[in-house]
Amino acid sequence: MHHWLLKSEPDVFGYPDLERLGREPWNGVRNYQARNNLRAMRVGDLCLFYHSNAKPTGIAGIARVSVEAHPDNLQFDPASPYHDPRSSPHDPRWSMVEVMPVRAFPRVLTLDALRELPEWAESPLIRKGTRLSVLPVTDTEFRAALAAVGLHADTL
Repeated sequence: MHHWLLKSEPDVFGYPDLERLGREPWNGVRNYQARNNLRAMRVGDLCLFYHSNAKPTGIAGIARVSVEAHPDNLQFDPASPYHDPRSSPHDPRWSMVEVMPVRAFPRVLTLDALRELPEWAESPLIRKGTRLSVLPVTDTEFRAALAAVGLHADTL
C-alpha cells in the first residue's frame, strides 16, 4: 500500500463534502507529474486530504482510493474549465481516481505543525514552491501525521 496527499480548496471541495457524498472522483488535475501520481494509485491506498488556500491550511482527514486511474471525464466536456481540446478519447491525456472518506482528523493538522515534525522535513509539501495537487507520502510521514493528531494507522 502507498500513501498520498491530495490538495483541495475547502471552499470548492473540502473533506466534509467527501464525507457527505461518500465517494467522489478526483478529477480536474492538469499537471503531468500529479497525473502520473494519480496513475500510480491503487485501490486501498490511503490519502491525506489537505485543505489548501484555507485558514488554516493543513490535513483535514483521510481518504481511501476506491477506483484506480481511468480517463478524467472533464477533459472531454467543452463546458468544463478542465476541458482539454487536445485530448482524445482514444488517447486521453488526463486521469482521475475515485476516493472515499475514511476518517476526519479531530483537528486540522496545519502546515506549520507539519513543518515541526522531523519526519516531514524532506516532504515536497514543506518545500517552498511545490504546487503539486497530488503528492506521494512516505509511510513514516503518514504515521507521523496521524500520531500528531492522536490517531494510529492500525485503527483505520
